[in-house]
Amino acid sequence: MTALEAPRLPAPIGLLAELTHRCPLGCPYCSNPLALEQAADELDTATWARVFREAATLGILQVHLSGGEPGARRDLVEISAAAHAAGLYTNLITSAIGITAQTLAALADAGLDHVQISIQDSDPASADQIAGYRGGFDRKCALAAEVVRLRLPLTINVVVHRANIERIEDMVELALGLGASRIEIAHAQYYGWALKNRAALMPTRDQAVAAVQQVEVLRKRYHGRIVIDAVTPDYYARFPKACVGGWGRRSLNVTPSGRVLPCHAAESIPGLEFWNVREHALDDIWENAPAFRAFRGNDWMQEPCRSCARKDLDFGGCRCQAFLITGDARAADPACHLSPHHADVEALAAQQANSAYEYRRVGKG
Repeated sequence: MTALEAPRLPAPIGLLAELTHRCPLGCPYCSNPLALEQAADELDTATWARVFREAATLGILQVHLSGGEPGARRDLVEISAAAHAAGLYTNLITSAIGITAQTLAALADAGLDHVQISIQDSDPASADQIAGYRGGFDRKCALAAEVVRLRLPLTINVVVHRANIERIEDMVELALGLGASRIEIAHAQYYGWALKNRAALMPTRDQAVAAVQQVEVLRKRYHGRIVIDAVTPDYYARFPKACVGGWGRRSLNVTPSGRVLPCHAAESIPGLEFWNVREHALDDIWENAPAFRAFRGNDWMQEPCRSCARKDLDFGGCRCQAFLITGDARAADPACHLSPHHADVEALAAQQANSAYEYRRVGKG
């Protein structure tokens, strides 16, 4: 490589297409931002189709059609067909509310490859309370049955928190009973709505440790029958996660209005400049957008990350979490025990463990 040549960026693998922020549910850990984008600002069908073509040219392999609830889009079938026509593997991430059997069949005919359904708990009453939607559990199970009938691969997603963490085994058995080939057990990540509801959501350390151990037992028990993916709870971790595979390295998000983000929570960091697909091609954004360049490589790192042997494994952890806890997006993720701010995380975890349980849902308007 000559002195004038720069190392080529790896191609991103995945695109999260946030088609809308509209959703019939009110989950207290919702990953959407506190300031939801309005339907009038959403990208139209033709623009999404162009984005998918540009994504395929960039090297992206899979697109996750998400929201909010993507079923709120009347053109969902056309959008899915456009992603399939671009040569992308298409995964529908849905609450199952708003997706009818007829719509699902049309999506399958349009080339949909995979369906992921969120279920809030194995107990129907608790699931409906968490989601804020009466009868939601039964509708989710009914759509899951349709997914299996159409021979589409099914993943069940469960966000784990204090209200359901004692029923992980029941949730795995529910997923098996529904015919899922995979279950994703994701401990709540404290950004946006989950941060607002952290006092009600965060489990105790004992609960979190027991949950991690139980997942390992269940993986052995059900090996060959279902894949169990699990996201470790950050506040009780020893090392941070390699958030989204490293900032601006493996994936990108497009919001309903077309802003392109390195991760779904990136807008929580002030001062970043996000480019929009209405004005820029996707490859230009990936290569040159200021928000994507902000935390690539190692030059931005502070100590202890800069000299840490793990810096190319976890990339300093989560930039959003670092900012939300320390006020500095360049700081070592406080989830890491080597971070000078790790005591802040331990204090927050202890505070939550000693707080009285009070499940409450903050509505999203």
